[in-house]
Amino acid sequence: MKTQFSMGAVSAATFAEMCGGDLREGRGADTRVWGMCTDSREADKYTVFCALRGERVDGHDYIAAAIAAGCRCVLCEQTSEEIEAAGIAAVVVKDTEMALSRFANACRHALTCRTVAVTGSVGKTTTKDLLASVLSVRANTFRTPGNHNSLVGMPLAMTEIPADTAWAVLEMGMSGFGEIERLSVAAEPDIAIITNIGSSHIGSLGSRENICRAKLEVLCGLRTGGILLLNGDEPLLAGIGGKSYRTMYVSLQRENTDFSAKNIRVENNRTLFDVTWAGGCARDLCVRVMGRHNVYAALFAFAVGILGGMDPEDIRAGLLAFEPDGLRQHMTSCGEWELMEDCYNASPESMDAAIEVLHDYCLRTGRRSVAVLGDMLELGADSAAMHRRVGAHLAYLGVARLLTVGKGGAQIALGARQMGMETDCITRCADPEEPEAIARTLSGILQPGDVVLFKASRAVGEERIIQALRHLNENQPEHSEV
Repeated sequence: MKTQFSMGAVSAATFAEMCGGDLREGRGADTRVWGMCTDSREADKYTVFCALRGERVDGHDYIAAAIAAGCRCVLCEQTSEEIEAAGIAAVVVKDTEMALSRFANACRHALTCRTVAVTGSVGKTTTKDLLASVLSVRANTFRTPGNHNSLVGMPLAMTEIPADTAWAVLEMGMSGFGEIERLSVAAEPDIAIITNIGSSHIGSLGSRENICRAKLEVLCGLRTGGILLLNGDEPLLAGIGGKSYRTMYVSLQRENTDFSAKNIRVENNRTLFDVTWAGGCARDLCVRVMGRHNVYAALFAFAVGILGGMDPEDIRAGLLAFEPDGLRQHMTSCGEWELMEDCYNASPESMDAAIEVLHDYCLRTGRRSVAVLGDMLELGADSAAMHRRVGAHLAYLGVARLLTVGKGGAQIALGARQMGMETDCITRCADPEEPEAIARTLSGILQPGDVVLFKASRAVGEERIIQALRHLNENQPEHSEV
């Protein structure tokens, strides 16, 4: 990843001070840099190369390559023969990843914008993007690009926040304890959002209670007087409060909460709902994604808009302007079929939500439901049971046909069968690396008018099945009447 500092060029000496590092022997103190990269192939004379230590790759092994590309300043944990021979500026720190966070925090202190931190097990990116869509109606708004929500991605993104930004919306992900704390301390948010507590990363954290503790680390950087905005329908988030911040809740189930949604209607490629809050009521708000679960993201965006002083009609316009990412849930046509494409990621909670959207839509339109489901990753020892529960939920709702992919898919199929789904309604495709073969199998199952849901963890790559199915459909021979 390569970034360009929004503050413009800084000297190596200033960069070292912002990182909390030492400039090796003061050498190259006047060297000016405009950005930072973590890949030596992106290095040049204007860019600091950050030598990160990963599980499989050590960036220090690529310092020589960065120097060969023209790099004149390196952020590292130790100097090397290549650095000494080249005579370039070396900013030495104890931990380069931590130095990134310190530099991001220094950039934050140079800004006057209000910052919103978004974390949670499911729906972080949709919430972030809806927030940015709403806030940008009336003010310059920055958001972390894509899924740059990691200990490396989010701090690097923060270095690009423009000086005239009024709102910065930062997504924060994690895989273990301590990560949200570091991100929050770097960002110092004015508003912190926890979308929900699910099962993602339960393999490393052990329980939903521990996941909740890890998400609540977002409080570590929340500014005094800030707002903690929570999902009021999650029991683990009930009763959270403190003297230095204000807690507020959104809900789809309770009306006696700060922001409540009701009268939710799911239609083709959109969801309509009403919102009530202490200041009034807004009717027939619309987001161009399907599903009750997406109303939570819209509620968070609505709440932040109101708390930021926006007019409800401007918020309405911002919600309507939201465009979902291509891999996130949206409907497209493929010949005589309708496809629900939701290949961005998957957890037990988001899988259940997507299946419910499929079921409700088909029930309302009188069409047959088909689900193509694959592995959900990072679920730990309970992975098999969680996959089986998804299959059982699908069968309980009455989804007509199921095609599963991968090892986890086998457990989904087993759960569906145990809940009573007929064996001849279930098809197993073991290898996700054969999308063309899966598409051919699926094509043989589908009937005109079917609605097909595609969902699995991102690494499964179910979008390849969709591409293969489209290719197969486009190349079907036309039948002529005799």
